[in-house]
Amino acid sequence: MTDLATTRDILARLIAYPTVSTDPNRALIDWVAAYLTEHGARVEVLASEEEEKANLFATFGPEGDGGIVLSGHSDVVPVADQDWSSDPFEMREEDGLLYGRGTCDMKGFIACCMALAPMLGQAALKRPVHFAFTHDEEVGCLGAAELVKAISQIGVTPAIAIIGEPTEMRIIEGHKGCCEYTTRFHGLEGHGSAPERGVNAAEYAVRFVGKLMDLREELKARAPDLGFEPPWTTINVGGIHGGVAHNVIVGKAEVEWEFRPVQQGDFDFVKTTMAAYADEVLLPAMQAVHPDATIETEVIGEVPGLEPMEHNAARDLMAELTGANTAGLVAFGTEAGLFQGLGMSVVICGPGSIEQAHKPDEFVAVDQLETCLDMLNSLVARVTLGESGRQV
Repeated sequence: MTDLATTRDILARLIAYPTVSTDPNRALIDWVAAYLTEHGARVEVLASEEEEKANLFATFGPEGDGGIVLSGHSDVVPVADQDWSSDPFEMREEDGLLYGRGTCDMKGFIACCMALAPMLGQAALKRPVHFAFTHDEEVGCLGAAELVKAISQIGVTPAIAIIGEPTEMRIIEGHKGCCEYTTRFHGLEGHGSAPERGVNAAEYAVRFVGKLMDLREELKARAPDLGFEPPWTTINVGGIHGGVAHNVIVGKAEVEWEFRPVQQGDFDFVKTTMAAYADEVLLPAMQAVHPDATIETEVIGEVPGLEPMEHNAARDLMAELTGANTAGLVAFGTEAGLFQGLGMSVVICGPGSIEQAHKPDEFVAVDQLETCLDMLNSLVARVTLGESGRQV
């Protein structure tokens, strides 16, 4: 059985690496890789183009398909301008709580997984157990997008993925996607007294926003009965910028917007509709006055949702391991949909509460780590040859 003391020591070490998304995570990944290799894992460190950031994919047990992935992100959000009671990168314990940046989101789960390594390295596993630790989840799940591509290229086909985001160890089977964009309009400046001689980028930006608002209403009628609140795909305009003075035709403007699809069809519907409106309606009108006018949309991030499935082997397994008889939905996004896109059964279940994530004095309760360890120990028993009880 994996002990809590080992988990606590590993978590303290992980917290000491200040892996804010804007900074490298390579030192943490290299230390994790060495630790897992020492305990018998086959480890691949998959560096990003910058080399200072990396994902890790480690395997215990036999080669082949049908494995179980335990996944967590190594990056954390910034601590700048937050009022912490102590050093956020030095873990401290008080009244059964472990404080530090990343304790619940989500180095606590990673520490629990790593504490399994000595047991996994010596066990006769019936199927592979994989660790997938990523970079840059907090800024668009960039690392996980790279990792799932690598997994498909490696030729491994895991069957189940457990994403250890903080859910207080509740089983979560679904969340919406999150797609963020910046659309930029380049028109033609001129004197405000002769607006017909220019191309007012702000006016076209406003028309673009108006189309988004029309689309938002249409999406309500498309809402599937999946249990989300609200049940439909939402659209939000986060910012509109442009212009230099009251009497100048706006030459440049931009719209920052996002939508959160509840299903793949809505993702396709929004992107196709808005692209067609920009290319076939707005842009021709702009170029009729100024042929060099442009509309460009930058993809900030496109993170797929986790769609609830009628048949979900990961949900059924976790229900047996935890004793829970229900699975829920959450509002926040995760990397889960990327793993689901590879054909895996996926759930989210991890120690700590999302209410503590991203806040000063972030913490995870010790009893949450204990509950997570109990679940993971039960999982190892299930995939170990010679253990009593039904194997998976």
